Amino acid sequence: MNYVDVLIEPILSEKATVLRESGKYTFKVAPNASKTQIKEAVHNLFNVKVVDCTTVNVSGKEKRVRGRPGRTASWKKAVISLAPGETIKVFEGL
Repeated sequence: MNYVDVLIEPILSEKATVLRESGKYTFKVAPNASKTQIKEAVHNLFNVKVVDCTTVNVSGKEKRVRGRPGRTASWKKAVISLAPGETIKVFEGL
């Protein structure tokens, strides 16, 4: 799997912003990506030292569309901890 295929998009929520202050960055990742693949992808794409990777499988929510029951898609989230002093410049706006 290519490094670009592992990381789908960054998650920019209030909780992710609070985590970013402590050196943790949140990404939506491919469902079949392992923790080692995620660590390597972040290391190679952003040139930072990754200390830890935590993954969570987020299940889809029940929704109603035009009165009919439906469900949103399930996805995988990864929280990446970086070494002290390391930052990802893309998130900082520089």
